[in-house]
Amino acid sequence: MAGRINDDDVKAVRDAVPIDAVVSEYLQLRNAGGGNLKGLCPFHDEKSPSFHVSTTKGLYHCFGCQEGGDTVDFIMKIDHLSFAETIERLASQAGITLRYEEGGYTPGRQQGERTRLVEAHKVAAQFYAEQLDGPEAEIGRKFLAERGFEQSAAQHFGVGYSPAGWDHLTRFLRGRGFSDRELILSGLSQDGRRGPIDRFRGRLMWPIRDISGEVVGFGARKLRDDDNGPKYLNTPETPIYRKSQVLYGIDLAKKEIAKTSRAVVVEGYTDVMACHLAGVTTAIATCGTAFGEGHIKILRRLLMDNSGSEVVFTFDGDAAGQKAALRAFEDDQKFAAETSIAITPGGMDPCDLRLAKGDAAVADLVESRTPLFEFALRHVVSRHNLDTTVGRAAALDEAAPIVANIKNSSIQHESAVALAGMLGILDTQFVVRRVGQLARWARERGRDGGPGQGRPQRRGPAPGAEAAPPAPTPRGPALNLRSPAHRVERELLKLALQRPDLVSPAFDAYGTDEFTAPPYATVRRCIEDAGGATAGAADSAYVSRVREAAPDDTVRAMVTELTVEPLHTRRDPDEAYAGVQLVAVRLAAVNQRVTEIRGALQRLGPRADPEHLTAVQNELWVLQQYGQSLRERGYAAL
Repeated sequence: MAGRINDDDVKAVRDAVPIDAVVSEYLQLRNAGGGNLKGLCPFHDEKSPSFHVSTTKGLYHCFGCQEGGDTVDFIMKIDHLSFAETIERLASQAGITLRYEEGGYTPGRQQGERTRLVEAHKVAAQFYAEQLDGPEAEIGRKFLAERGFEQSAAQHFGVGYSPAGWDHLTRFLRGRGFSDRELILSGLSQDGRRGPIDRFRGRLMWPIRDISGEVVGFGARKLRDDDNGPKYLNTPETPIYRKSQVLYGIDLAKKEIAKTSRAVVVEGYTDVMACHLAGVTTAIATCGTAFGEGHIKILRRLLMDNSGSEVVFTFDGDAAGQKAALRAFEDDQKFAAETSIAITPGGMDPCDLRLAKGDAAVADLVESRTPLFEFALRHVVSRHNLDTTVGRAAALDEAAPIVANIKNSSIQHESAVALAGMLGILDTQFVVRRVGQLARWARERGRDGGPGQGRPQRRGPAPGAEAAPPAPTPRGPALNLRSPAHRVERELLKLALQRPDLVSPAFDAYGTDEFTAPPYATVRRCIEDAGGATAGAADSAYVSRVREAAPDDTVRAMVTELTVEPLHTRRDPDEAYAGVQLVAVRLAAVNQRVTEIRGALQRLGPRADPEHLTAVQNELWVLQQYGQSLRERGYAAL
């Protein structure tokens, strides 16, 4: 049985890897104020950022889907790893050697499956890269040179060569401690008559990395005429490789995509290389499949889904390229970003273009892009006979919805006018009204979830449109956030978790009964169990202890949420702001107690025991005086 990772090593890993460094490998983060960052949540589709990261507390929380936790939770969730696999990955990144209890340290036996498969690919990538320098790989080096790629380019992209023999890589990986089962499961080997053999033989090899930079697969290009396999052979679907969820070059392009708010989608590995070498460092490509939903999600997180961002598709001008462009246009509405198309001249791909006309031609190709809707519009109109009334009407029926789907309203209007000219319809306003009506129906359909034909009805989503995601399941008791008491209780707990120095020691004197919302009362108890805010002000592990004190995942999620949620102040919180929250919660508790005592006095009536009646009246008087003092003196009265 695999040993348990030493607790001290787990803590060392948690402390060594900043959460913002990890999360920013998967999505673009921007300043959210108060030392927090925010971005588009990677766990559900959203249009505006609700995913917050607290760099000081090492926690994240999404206020849309309620997912939250620390660095380890994030990696486990996004990459579907076990706890041990996550710690192993983060330890590797931080250069920490892990110790395993109950049997010592034997990595080959103890590491998680995904970690082992990733490690096998890492070793394989190094093996292939070294083979590219050997005599047998001359044909591969010649292939690269003929396409304008020098040795430095091959090294930058990790290009390698797989020997033509049956089991060179298989034997090498066995020697590094990998089992036959792991080799088959990874897709690096396949079953042969006498055991595993290499999947890739005699081919030029491109390592395919995920967004975090780990090698998860390979693309292999045929080099010899006697190779009866396909021109390109990719890694099969494995536990770590899903071709619909990876983009070649994303590890190299992600920072520039986030910085420039532009992504350039090309069609092949050599096209990505050519673009990057020509200065278009935002180029990425799919891996043997059409650009689809999974790829869109990756780019949306990097582009922050803002309307100023752009996705540029490059396609050959042939029929296949036009078909691919129209297929990309079908996904246009899934982006807030504008989508454009750059048609390569003479059927050349970016690699051929760079070879024939130089780096500048590749950059010029991207800059000469055309809005994708214009390309789709011209394509649709060209299919109809515009010399006849029937042809013009049919073209309008097919083209008007395209214009109606243009996200920018001013461009939509101008395009409607242009469409009238393209069709030869003299009544321009007729076309404009038709487009406007379709656009209005589309907006109503988006609000109501109506079908795609005619006026929207309330029966379901539009054909071909994405269904709205289900509302998140509530986690814990419902809160009436319109209640001023609940709002101020929430703000005080946020301060106690985020800035305990501002509310201590006063906060630690507050009882759980002063928090009228049950979840907030539970969080208050967790803070007490963790040693209180006063102790937390000088302890970097304070929030972790509060989370550990939570009785269940619901409360733990609430603690994370309160730790990450921005405070409701436009400036940095100070003692005066904290004092207002402390007074408000205490005053609300006093007022509540006053109300309860008045009710008790009314129930006692004239026959009450005089001594008991006097005691209750005295308590009421004391509370009323205390409440008056709080209102007049504020924090000084606590």
